[in-house]
Amino acid sequence: MANLKFILSGGGTGGHIYPAIAIANELKSRFPDCEILFVGARDKMEMQKVPQAGYKIKGLWIAGIQRRFTFDNSLFPVKLLDSLLKSRTIIRDFKPNVVIGTGGFASGPLLRVAGFAGIPTVIQEQNSFPGITNKWLSKKASKICVAYENLEQFFPKNKIVLTGNPVRQDLIDIKNKRKEARAYFGLAEDKKVVLVLGGSLGARRVNQLIAKELVNFTSQNVQVIWQCGKLYFDEYQRYNDNENVQVLSFIDRMDLVYAAADIVISRAGASSVSELCIVGKPVIFIPSPNVAEDHQTKNANAIVEKNGALMVKEVELDTKFTTTFNNLLNDDNLQKSLSESIEKLAKVNATKDIVDEIVKLIK
Repeated sequence: MANLKFILSGGGTGGHIYPAIAIANELKSRFPDCEILFVGARDKMEMQKVPQAGYKIKGLWIAGIQRRFTFDNSLFPVKLLDSLLKSRTIIRDFKPNVVIGTGGFASGPLLRVAGFAGIPTVIQEQNSFPGITNKWLSKKASKICVAYENLEQFFPKNKIVLTGNPVRQDLIDIKNKRKEARAYFGLAEDKKVVLVLGGSLGARRVNQLIAKELVNFTSQNVQVIWQCGKLYFDEYQRYNDNENVQVLSFIDRMDLVYAAADIVISRAGASSVSELCIVGKPVIFIPSPNVAEDHQTKNANAIVEKNGALMVKEVELDTKFTTTFNNLLNDDNLQKSLSESIEKLAKVNATKDIVDEIVKLIK
């Protein structure tokens, strides 16, 4: 197929950006001569991460509505109109064969314009509870690729395809990277490694918890790799003085950090959950309660209900976390059971399955 063109849109957080990049990489692998354009929100992290991955990106003047009244909220209608007009120009000039949205506010105007222009659109919904943008777009979408079952209450049933979430391909086989990983991070072989993931921007409550728990971790003789997020690095980097603690704002080699880890403490964003299923490590989820419809708790519950992970809610951290962590650390059978159960939930071929659906729509 010659001269194929694809637009991908989604951003605001790594959970929307990295699935889009994974899809783009698979499209480029199948169609080396295709043209790929990303569309994101101005001033959001996709404007840096997408070019770093080797793709062009255009920015829209769009942002979400805040829960409290702000000046930015009053500008929302103006931003939406501006983004719809710019999306129309982008679609007209680029002439894509298919437009793919992975969530985030920037994908709303773009996929809406593409749908009205008669261009096939694909929504990739990562969460067990869809966001407002994807629910808004679903009636006009050609296909909706989902990661969880029972989403018929939100989307037209005849458009839903259960694919799973795209993940970085280098995570699929990390078992043979453990020695390399330990060397890369300068870790001792005789101590267990706890990996803390708070999301690309960081999580205040998780960081507060880990700072408090470092005394316990030290008494348990474990090593800690703590991804605190760029918003909090200045506040927590002082803990790098502890020889068993590495505080990082961002982790570039996720394959190696997962390979090094024995236990993972993580938020329950959709991409993180999908990655953790792939790598099959024992997990304690701490879902963020500050997201739409509490969807992180729903994501985590989908794993916990199948005995694939443990969960401690934020309101329970002070009373339950230490006991939950210590019990897991000192129970090899529980670690093995959780690893085996979460790995069964992995959808290793998600990216390829999503691209299969995209290819079916090429005009």
